Amino acid sequence: MAGETTITIIGNLTDAPDLRYAKGSGVAIARFTVASTARTFDKASGGWRDGDPLFLTCTAWRDLAEHASESLTKGARVIVTGRLRLSRWETPDGQKRSMVQLDVDEVGPSLRFATATVKKLTRTTGGIDTPQADDPWSTATATRDTAPATGDGDPFTADGGGFSDDEPPF
Repeated sequence: MAGETTITIIGNLTDAPDLRYAKGSGVAIARFTVASTARTFDKASGGWRDGDPLFLTCTAWRDLAEHASESLTKGARVIVTGRLRLSRWETPDGQKRSMVQLDVDEVGPSLRFATATVKKLTRTTGGIDTPQADDPWSTATATRDTAPATGDGDPFTADGGGFSDDEPPF
């Protein structure tokens, strides 16, 4: 949306995402805190020094909340993109409080110091489903109607790789 402050933060989860469901609507909500600490080079000592840590509370909604809860664990290094939101409230004793939070648009593991295996989900059931054979991102072995009938599949070979001349090879 226009006028919203979008940021990206990279850091470590201080705990596993806390997944809950809203009363009444049943919408999934995951809350987690990302700790990000800047490192600077101190010329005087010739070494690296940690700066002040930033702890940012993040909220993910619906499918993203469930996926984050299933995929991320305490200590995981993550990359989170979202919109800043300022929450204001008053305590029972009359004190005014405020807190900056991040409404998460995207979250994923950082691959700088780790590896990850991605499982694409289908939207048919809203959960993990059988990978689609015609999905190029799927982990399933794909067989397609357009697979070459002859040759090695190279459309630039003499036999055209099994493709007809009136169709492009893609």
